[in-house]
Amino acid sequence: MNISKFWTYIRVHKWGKYVVTILLFLVVFLFIGDQSLIRSIHRHREIRQMEEQRDMYRDATEQAQREIQLLHNKDSLERYAREHYFMHNADEEIFLIEE
Repeated sequence: MNISKFWTYIRVHKWGKYVVTILLFLVVFLFIGDQSLIRSIHRHREIRQMEEQRDMYRDATEQAQREIQLLHNKDSLERYAREHYFMHNADEEIFLIEE
C-alpha cells in the first residue's frame, strides 16, 4: 500500500483521522522529546541508583564516625591497632588464624 492510497483510505473512513492522530500522539509521547516516557523511565532508574549510592555512603560515613569516637580512648586505640593493623608489643607474638 503506497502513501496516496493510505491517505485516500483515511479520508474515506471517518475514524481514520482519529487513529492517525492518536498514533502520532503516542509516538511523540513515547519516543520523542526530553519528556518522553522512555527517557523518564531511564531518569527514574538513575535517580534510584544514586539514592542507593547515597545511602551506601551515608552508612560508610556513620561507620567511620563510630570508629573515630572509639579512637578517642587510649585503650580503644590500642585494641583497634592490634585488630586492624596487627600491631604488637616487642615481647609478644602474633598468630593469624584464617577462617
